[in-house]
Parts: sequence; C-alpha cells; structure tokens
Amino acid sequence: MVTAGDFRNGTTFEMDGQVLQVIEFQHVKPGKGAAFVRTKYRNVITGAVVERSFNPTDKFENAFIERKDMEYLYNDGELYYFMDTETYEQVPLNAPELSPAFKFVKENTICKILSYKGNVFGLEPPLFVDLVVTDTEPGFRGDTATNVTKPATLETGAEVRVPLFIDKGEKIRIDTRTGEYIERAK
Repeated sequence: MVTAGDFRNGTTFEMDGQVLQVIEFQHVKPGKGAAFVRTKYRNVITGAVVERSFNPTDKFENAFIERKDMEYLYNDGELYYFMDTETYEQVPLNAPELSPAFKFVKENTICKILSYKGNVFGLEPPLFVDLVVTDTEPGFRGDTATNVTKPATLETGAEVRVPLFIDKGEKIRIDTRTGEYIERAK
C-alpha cells in the first residue's frame, strides 16, 4: 500500500481499476485548513494525463510494472514481433501498443516491453539510436548564417530535421524521446 503523502515522481499505483503513474506532485500545507497533495498523473495504459488533489492519508495499492528487454524482430502487417533474448519466446504487439518513438527502431534493436499483471500494454525504445540517412537534399554553401536545418529520411522511413552538412549515406544519432538529431554517429 502507498499513501498519497508518499507519492514521488514515477510512483505507480492502482485507483478505480486503473494503473496510474505520478508525473508531478506537490505537498501543500495552507495556512488555514488541512494539508493536501496536488498531483499530476498519467494512466499508463491509455496515456491520459489528469491533475487531482488527494488527502495525504488516502491509501492505494502499489502497481508493479514489469519492464523486460526484448529484441524487435520484424512486422507482419499490423503485428510487430519481439523476442525474449533469454527464453527465445516471441511476443506479438499491435501497432496501437507501440509508442510514437517506435518509428526510429529498426530490426534487431533491444527495446523494453512494458506489462502489468502479464498484460503487455506498451514499449519503450532505446533513448538514442544510430541510423543511416537514406535521402536528403544537398546543403548549399553560404546558408550558415543561422542554425539552418533540412529534412532527411532515415533507414526506418522516419523523417527528421538535420544540419546542412549531413549528406546521404551518413550515420547519425537520434534522440527517440524528442525525435531530434543529436550528432554524427561513429
């Protein structure tokens, strides 16, 4: 059991049959009246974010979310297959269960599969991936007055903005959380 007074960023709990994760919390002790905990939390299955205040003595069940490393194998239409690298068991996921950052994941990449009580509900790709630029316009000399970028298509089909000096065939590092170019990869 966890009380609202024990909330911290990242705490997961169950309320009304929903699995929720604390994004932000603030303990408030007004000059007049009882203390309360102002909380912003996310439903880990649907992704909905809600703000709500709780009495610090409110009790909730702990929710343990399992994160397991699995290797992305291939997709077959709407199903994406992942393999447990220890047991070689394959798990298919539907497209809606994948995060928007999945567009940066290529085959044979290790991802974290999220599950609650055996039910898989999501995926966390690696924070940074190295991908090859398959298509981009050539940069023009003299366009360097400001931080100018151009569109580039990556080997996974995703599009990102890159600096003018990046050419077709170069390997670059992408931050999957923001979808931004970080640096040239080695």
